[in-house]
This record gives sequence, C-alpha cells and structure tokens, in this order.
Amino acid sequence: MKICIIGTGYVGLVTGTCLGDLGNEVIFCDIDVGKISSLKEKKIPIYEPGLREIFIRNFERGRLLFSTDTADSVARADVVFITVGTPEDESGAADLSYVKVVASEIGKSLNRYKVIVNKSTVPVGTSRLVKRIVRENSSADIDFDVVSNPEFLREGCAVEDFMNPDRVVIGTGSKRAIETMTKLYEPLKADIFVSNPESAEMIKYASNAFLATKISFINAIANVCSAVGADVERVAKGMGFDKRIGPHFLEPGPGYGGSCFPKDCKALAKTADDHGYDFYLLKAVMRVNEDQKRLIGKWVEEMLGDVKDKQIGILGLAFKPETDDIRESAALTVLQYLKQRGANILAYDPIAMNNIKSVLNDDIRLVANAYDVAEGSDAVILLTHWEEFKKLEYGKVKSLMRQPFFIDTRNCLDPDEMERLGFVYRGVGRGAC
Repeated sequence: MKICIIGTGYVGLVTGTCLGDLGNEVIFCDIDVGKISSLKEKKIPIYEPGLREIFIRNFERGRLLFSTDTADSVARADVVFITVGTPEDESGAADLSYVKVVASEIGKSLNRYKVIVNKSTVPVGTSRLVKRIVRENSSADIDFDVVSNPEFLREGCAVEDFMNPDRVVIGTGSKRAIETMTKLYEPLKADIFVSNPESAEMIKYASNAFLATKISFINAIANVCSAVGADVERVAKGMGFDKRIGPHFLEPGPGYGGSCFPKDCKALAKTADDHGYDFYLLKAVMRVNEDQKRLIGKWVEEMLGDVKDKQIGILGLAFKPETDDIRESAALTVLQYLKQRGANILAYDPIAMNNIKSVLNDDIRLVANAYDVAEGSDAVILLTHWEEFKKLEYGKVKSLMRQPFFIDTRNCLDPDEMERLGFVYRGVGRGAC
C-alpha cells in the first residue's frame, strides 16, 4: 500500500520504517523542514536499536519518501497515519492541538477513499473528533474512515515490538477499514483485536496505567522490605511464579519515567475527573512514583549527612537502557534534589549525554566514562541499568572514590560482592543485605 506518516517523531519514524520493511511505500511528512532534510540524508534523530539499519535498507530500496507538503502526501496515500505529539497541558490532559491541525489538513487534501489512523496516544473520543474535523474540511461526497490503532512500542526495543507484537488493536465500526488494516498488518502474523474506537483508545491508557501500577506497587513493597529486613528481589521472584501476577514489571527501582507512563497516567486520571470519577487508585500510583524518585536523594543524605560541596557521581541519565530519552527520567529528579542542597555532580551515560545538556547543562559536569564519574566522588548512584555498568571493574571504581558509598537503584549488582570490595552498598528493598 501507499502509506502517509504525518509526524516524524519517535512513533512516526518507527511505524513508517517498519511498514516500509513490510513492503509498503511510505511517505514521511512533517512541517519541520530540518527534520525532513535530515531524513533525506539518512540521519536518524533518535536512538533506537535496529532502526537505523532498517531505515537505510528501505531508503535504498526506494520505499521511504519524504515531504513537507501535507496535501500532496495525503492525496497519494491509501492509509494516513497521524503520529504527531500529544503532550500534556497544564491540567494533565492530552493536548490535541497538533492532532486537530493535522485532521483539518487531511480533510482539505482528501481526493478519494482513505483510512485515517490515530496512532498517537489520544484520549477517548478523539476518533470522533478527528472524523468531525476531517468531514468539516472535506467535500461531502468523499468517503473515509477513522481508525484508532494505538501503538505499544517500548523504547529500546520498539522495532522488535512492532515486528512481533502481542496484539494489534483496531478500533472502528467500518468493515472496509477493518479489511484495509488487516491486510496492512497481515505480514506480522499477529492477533488482531477489533473493537469500537472508544475501547481501542481506552486500551492504550489502561494498559500503561496498569503497568505503572505494578511498578509503583513493587517499589512500595521494596520500601516495606527495607523496613522489615526482607529482600524485595526474592519477594518479587516469588510473586512472579504466580501465573495470575507474572514476573514482568516487578523490578524495583527509582520510579518509572519516559514519554508514556507519566503522561498517560495523568491523562487518564484527568479523563476520569472530567467524567465525574475520582480515580484515586491511579493518583496514588503517581504519588508513589514521585516519592520514589525523591527517596534516592534522601538516601544519599542518610549516608553522607550534609551533601553541600560533596561530590556525587551519577551512572545513567536515560530513563531506561537502550534509549537516549531523558523525559521524566528519575535522574532529573535526583540531580535536582542534590543540586538544590549544594552537591557537586559528575554524570555519565552511554547515549543520553547530549540530551541532558539542554536541560541541566550548567548544573552538572558530564564526563567521558564511568570511571571518571567515580574519581573523587563521595558517593556514586547507579540510575540506569546499562549493560556496561554491570561489567565495570568495581574494585577500580572503589579505588577512585573519596568515600565508598554506592547506591544501586536498579539492583543489578551483587550486594555481597560489593561489600566484599569494601563498599557501603545500598540497593532498593534489599533489607536482608
């Protein structure tokens, strides 16, 4: 098919590139001339394992095209994907400004039947909104369908998630649209779940909110484990054997972050409020998560006392490994907490260094590697579980530090080994250590 992707951010690039790899012709359309120019030069603006290789392969096969002309791009397409950003507004709701603009442009550009796909994460009712805006801006005799097709792409393994999905959700009441979307996704050999648009929109938010709940729950359990002398690693493993619970998202840490969970939880809570339901369970999940991030800074103070003029080393800035995304990263909260109390910060991340500069460039000193982080530090905090951090020579790390205080917020190191090396070690919920 001929596919138009409007919006060349994270979701748009991954979706369009992978659809190209399935044999479709994909037009990436964006009003940002700089983005389109960079893509034409085979420059990928995000870090995602495997994406660059697939992009270049399909670029060279002529399957990927690029344009700033929305009208022409839409006119040439069979299926138009809306993949623009939906950031949270001041109230916590999803800001649909970009979606509305794109819907208007699509309406003006309709020249024949098309399936218009909401791929961006949007609140319940957005499919109806898009359909209304498209209709208001198009000729009355041109038929089209609007489909909710939420993405479930995890940063760091988004290509794998797209090519091998747990399910593909299609929200529409149109048989013609269902046939088109089923044909488009047929090469993936995935289970296709069809619902009305409202249910499809809710599935995305409900899924992310539930996973966020699991993370906040195990972090709360970890804090209880610390108080009573239990080891949360053993507790989580024991829970995970229960098929009703499962082992996934029961890894304690410094709290969830990134572009999805924080924004989507706030948007779902706001939707509930707007419809007269106080979603206090989800609000508690978000509160636990923010408390968890601040708790890490308090642990440093418990170890060192006054942190003013103390040097703190930070290993990891991205919210998770295999991505350069620092949005809502626990590192931002920890860094700000310590800086406000006068600490001097050294930091290193394998991929996210450039992104952190635009946020905290004057507040921290970025160094070339993990050992530079340790040199002269009174404490080191491991915040992102990059594989290279697990493989460091920790005897060397300790020898470089001024004081041997080490906080492992991802529980990726062996407590006994760290203590044998002479560290004063603290993990999350490892009260038995």
